[in-house]
Amino acid sequence: MRSDMVPGARFPDYELTDHNAKRRTLSSLQGPDPMVLVLGRGSYCPKDRRQAEGLVQLHRELEVGFCRLVTITTDNLTETNDNRSGVGAHWPFLSDPGRKVQKDLDIVEYTDPVHNPMIPHVIVLEPGLVIYRIYQGYWYFGRPIMEDLRQDLRAVNQKCRTDWDITTPELKAAWQEGRKDLFYPYGKTYAQTLGAPD
Repeated sequence: MRSDMVPGARFPDYELTDHNAKRRTLSSLQGPDPMVLVLGRGSYCPKDRRQAEGLVQLHRELEVGFCRLVTITTDNLTETNDNRSGVGAHWPFLSDPGRKVQKDLDIVEYTDPVHNPMIPHVIVLEPGLVIYRIYQGYWYFGRPIMEDLRQDLRAVNQKCRTDWDITTPELKAAWQEGRKDLFYPYGKTYAQTLGAPD
């Protein structure tokens, strides 16, 4: 992984084609929320499939927790769709057969010249594509378990949600004063606090 990709740095806002053949940027997929980004080998890899099966269950929690999940692989569009539907995923899968991400991040899995995949990574992102944690998953147990991601997302949400603890006197007073922009759903101030674009 590129040496500047460390916690606190901003992750590149790649634009790739999603499973519906629509061009998407990571920032548009993230919006003002925390996000888990999976950089995978692709449909041929049994480790990626097993990881995605675990993420299917976690994704249900991410949806109600206002967090996002995105997967990027070097699969072409057909393989991307087969992979996504094969594991029963309902989050965006981005296709990068040109290996833009692999090359830019310097994560070529040089031990597999046949498939030429990315070295698998999972990146937990704060709002604004700010890196919170990076997991390197060349070996399967280098990848985060679902509980790791839950703990990371708890920490990120505590850090970025202005209304994380609505029992504080300050937030109670703000609500009574009609300052609802500090609360979910996102008011302008709330979104700016999270680093989202206006």
